[in-house]
Amino acid sequence: MNITYIGSELDENFGMTMLARTVRDAWVFGLLPEGETCVGHSSGQMQVLLGQVAQAWEPYGHLPSQLAPELAERHGRIHGAAIVAARARGWDPELGDDD
Repeated sequence: MNITYIGSELDENFGMTMLARTVRDAWVFGLLPEGETCVGHSSGQMQVLLGQVAQAWEPYGHLPSQLAPELAERHGRIHGAAIVAARARGWDPELGDDD
């Protein structure tokens, strides 16, 4: 069975999943053009992207607060917009009893 990614915009929790965050982080680091949602990407392609994003984060200790100013601005803009959009669609960042 060939499983493909639904894309960061259609992902569960209004795009607040690990894979959707990875896509947005790929935008931050210039690994993907902004707006590329990876719809239709295979699990293998997504695994490669996860590795590339993890490697891009390494110099910054995987902490947004350690990003260079240009990357920090891009990270805040991209992820901030995603959070605003998800909340407008009903996403609640609070963990439930099942989380």
